[in-house]
Amino acid sequence: MTENTKSAKDTTLVVTGASGRTGSRVARAAGAAGLTVRAASRATGFDWADRSTWADTLRGAGAAYLVHPADVGAPGTAEAVGELARVALGLGVRRLVLLSARGEDQALPTEEALRASGADWTVVRAAWFAQNFSEGPLLEEVRRGELVFPAGEVAEPFVDVRDIAEVVVSALAGGERYAGRTITVTGPRLLTWREAVAEIAAATGRPLTYRAVPARDYGEALTGLGVPAAEAAFLTEVFETLLDGRNARLEDGVRQVLGREPRDFAEFVAEEAAAGTWAV
Repeated sequence: MTENTKSAKDTTLVVTGASGRTGSRVARAAGAAGLTVRAASRATGFDWADRSTWADTLRGAGAAYLVHPADVGAPGTAEAVGELARVALGLGVRRLVLLSARGEDQALPTEEALRASGADWTVVRAAWFAQNFSEGPLLEEVRRGELVFPAGEVAEPFVDVRDIAEVVVSALAGGERYAGRTITVTGPRLLTWREAVAEIAAATGRPLTYRAVPARDYGEALTGLGVPAAEAAFLTEVFETLLDGRNARLEDGVRQVLGREPRDFAEFVAEEAAAGTWAV
């Protein structure tokens, strides 16, 4: 990666979602690799929902990391990504890396929109984030002592977001080597949600439980919590398909790109437990 990074030192990288789970870590990893980072979020004047903000963010950059604030397969995401890619190309920004979801059929139109744009594209398909247990909507449930989720007893190789970020930066800095490729990243070990929660419980010394529920029941619960009906219906559809066991296998994208094994879920848990993430 050193030689590739040197050739990309003068590249300005636009990082969308720069304050989010993946974007913040992509920005840090890119800065550490010597790239100039241009953070793109509402705080900096960029808004996926307002196309008039796109050009000023992209102008003068050499590459961009694309992560949509809605799910990558949500209605309207394919159109937004395709249009942003065309705006980027018009401004001379050809190198685009999209974060997608492994095994999510609903994400395929968004991936295709990027491919069809004419950009030098890379798609990084990620397994479920380990950090979903420490950041975002699942965190409060874990803190309360019971995680309710529609994953049944299927196994998932949870991936550390730091590994995703390093793969993204390597793909961006690697020039043509990764252009036109889809890279799938997972953790090194399969765990059910119940087993993942048990590892958190063991590390924190707290009694934590996992309760599996049907996807439709989960969607109804989301609606009751104020999630818009259309969004809840979409998430129900995603959970019914994505969590059917299709992803109960390992992929070697992290090793292929970074030349090492991915971080284990136990490493993530130990660090977060030591930081008091799940303390109450």
